[in-house]
Amino acid sequence: MIFRRQTLRRRALGGLLLSVILAVPVSAAPVTLNLKDAEISALVESMSVLTGKNFIVDPRVKGRVTIISAKAMDEKELYQVFLAVLGVHGFAAVPGDNVIKIVPAAGAKQESIPTVDRRGGAEPDQIVTRVIQVQNVSAAQIVPILRPLIPPQGHLAAYTPTNVLIISDSAANVERIASIIARVDLASNEEVEIVALRHASATEIVRVLTALEQGKARNDPAAAVGTPPRMVADERTNSILLSGDKASRLRLRALVTHLDTPLDSGGNTQVVYLRYAKAKDLMTVLQGVSKSLSSDAARSAPMPGQVPGAAPGGGSSSSSASLVDIQADAATNSLVITAPPEMIRSLRAIIAQLDIRRAQVLVEAVIAEISAEKTAQLGVQWAVGSSNAIGFTNFDAGTSSLANILGLAAQADAGDLTKLDAARVPQGIQLGVGDFTGDNRFGALISALAKDADTNVLSTPTVVTLDNEEAEIIVGQNVPFVTGSYTTSTSSGSSASQVGNPFQTIQREDIGIKLKVKPQINEGNAVKLEISQEVSNLAPSANASTQGPTTNKRAIKTNVLVENGQILVLGGLIDDKIDESAQKVPLLGDVPLLGNLFRYRSTTKLKRNLMVFLHPVILRDAGQGTLHTDSKYSYIRDQQLAARTREVSLLPDVQSPVLKPQEEVRAQGTILDTRPSPPAPPPAPLPPPAPAAEFGFGNK
Repeated sequence: MIFRRQTLRRRALGGLLLSVILAVPVSAAPVTLNLKDAEISALVESMSVLTGKNFIVDPRVKGRVTIISAKAMDEKELYQVFLAVLGVHGFAAVPGDNVIKIVPAAGAKQESIPTVDRRGGAEPDQIVTRVIQVQNVSAAQIVPILRPLIPPQGHLAAYTPTNVLIISDSAANVERIASIIARVDLASNEEVEIVALRHASATEIVRVLTALEQGKARNDPAAAVGTPPRMVADERTNSILLSGDKASRLRLRALVTHLDTPLDSGGNTQVVYLRYAKAKDLMTVLQGVSKSLSSDAARSAPMPGQVPGAAPGGGSSSSSASLVDIQADAATNSLVITAPPEMIRSLRAIIAQLDIRRAQVLVEAVIAEISAEKTAQLGVQWAVGSSNAIGFTNFDAGTSSLANILGLAAQADAGDLTKLDAARVPQGIQLGVGDFTGDNRFGALISALAKDADTNVLSTPTVVTLDNEEAEIIVGQNVPFVTGSYTTSTSSGSSASQVGNPFQTIQREDIGIKLKVKPQINEGNAVKLEISQEVSNLAPSANASTQGPTTNKRAIKTNVLVENGQILVLGGLIDDKIDESAQKVPLLGDVPLLGNLFRYRSTTKLKRNLMVFLHPVILRDAGQGTLHTDSKYSYIRDQQLAARTREVSLLPDVQSPVLKPQEEVRAQGTILDTRPSPPAPPPAPLPPPAPAAEFGFGNK
């Protein structure tokens, strides 16, 4: 059945159309649809009858439509035309479970429109939502490009975390946008190629080609549009990694092939400047390594006419080794290497690993000694003499003995006090009583001594040295020690022999504080130290010219393992000693109370605490070295400033020296004081000459 309509006018014609359609039984027969200026609500009613679908029309859906059709359409085609008419007039159909809602298109995206994928079966004019996964480009960058292609009532947004696009619009437009995205979302044509080199150095070729590309970009700005090619050198495999578009990679690969050619002489000479290592020390290591590399290369390369894998002839190793020559230039601290390119690359790789900044070690040794000595002596010595006998008690009391005192008294009686031996003058209190004028002479010598000595010594020698380098610091005196004396005798005829040309041999030794250390930094923060520590001084009570000086010596020699910044005790001594001695006259010295007149007692108490500590600090960079240097510098300057506050009484215009502030040192670049010295004050006027009589030269 073919049903034709010419014109429907207003609601009367619409009702007539509806009555006619209802009179026609619903069937699958095609229908030719022609409408002119018909109410859209009438069209919705007709579509409900023809397609069997239920519609809910929003009150805002109003207007008149015109449809001109030249051929009959089936049910599916009619519904597609219906959706197209709604879209033209700004409305949309939102399908539900049992009903289709006709609403304005601006609010359709907020309704329960279907979410489809690329194989979705929605009608072309159906409002749908689609989520498109973007693989190779950023979804947020595509949104501004696609925004003009979406109508105002549509929706387009990017979700950055998952790099997807969300689109709400008609199914046809969504499919068009999806096809555009598929053409834009392409993998970059930049690939990475690895070009292995046989003769040239990868680092050197990358440097040359990089300079070439930079110069090309400066001269031709148009050529710099786009992503420039990138080149990276892999020194381990002597390869170059090329990244960029295919044309750029092809051009660079051709240049690399032309540069990677062997030299005509079969060798090469390079000068390698060292930054931290010593050229002469490194030359010895490289010469041994080059011999090993030459031997390996000779064994791996077969001789001409030799079966691969067979043992090479004996002359191959020597010929390969003769091509390698390594010399050190001490003036510039550089190495001159002549070798095949492969050998030079291997040697440069070894040099790069050996020529590194070595860490330094700050070693502080703390010598702390506290000692206390107390001595008490008390005794009485007697002397009795007559015309027939003499007797006395002379205890072993050193310079306080009775015999020594009597000898000094005899010298004093002689009237020549200048001949007194200072070494024989006793210490302490010496009190003598007696009578030596008559026939019966007697005398008593009372000796008393109390001595209290305390010592508190704290020494902190500090030295900084490189890793695996020995350092030594000495603070003290160079003291001569007599090792022998020689004389010669001369005689002539009957004359007596005479002594002539006497001389002595001496040996000088350092007396004071010595610190010798050799650190070795292990992997991590541990430091192995070879320590030799010595503290020596001259004993003040043993300076006899016949025996020479006596030294007190405290020395430690050991190997320890200390963590960075840890304080470790190297050794020490804790000594607590009491010496008591008593001398007496038998029988008389045992009498209570009165026996003290025939005794000589001495008590000495010595308590000594000595400890040696070690504090190493690893200085791995210049910043740590500056930190510790600044602390020491500030300490010395503070001590100098404190000393400057004390005036020099005899020279009031003279100030004690002081270091410059660190800020001035950094600003001026020198630690010397370059400021001009203040002008000297004008000399004071001389006083008028005094009369000669005032100085004792005048006539009285």
